[in-house]
Amino acid sequence: MSNHRSFSPQAADRLAIRDLVDAYARLADRRDAEGQAALFTDEARVAVYDGEPDSTEPTQALTGRNELAAAFGGLANYERTTHFNGQSTVHLDGDRATGETYCLAHHLWTEDGQRILMVMSIRYRDTFVRQGDRWLFAERQLITDWVDRRPSTP
Repeated sequence: MSNHRSFSPQAADRLAIRDLVDAYARLADRRDAEGQAALFTDEARVAVYDGEPDSTEPTQALTGRNELAAAFGGLANYERTTHFNGQSTVHLDGDRATGETYCLAHHLWTEDGQRILMVMSIRYRDTFVRQGDRWLFAERQLITDWVDRRPSTP
């Protein structure tokens, strides 16, 4: 994580949280499941939703770094991924914060000799906590807004 001491405390917290969100995407694309899991608190929860959480049950729910690392390891099934984070919001409240980040997640693999590209438009609704001098994920909701799957050229 970067050192943001030259900024106001609130700006430094916002930048540190954005660094955390971006580190999650970077580590996913580098297949570093343990590194991703280390960005979460010991008892963090991740829930995956197909649509709004208020109107549906999670399709998957994981708790704790061990479960998270095992699930994040599933990205190794893809030949390549690129998670591109877009706009985000953060609401600070002392040593806690909430936020939402939009992401386009690209997944490439070969199926029956054909290269396939799947693009997922997802949003992360997050709860963050500061532990010591770093921010971590305490809860992450992954919300799938839409998915496009199609043949891709090499």
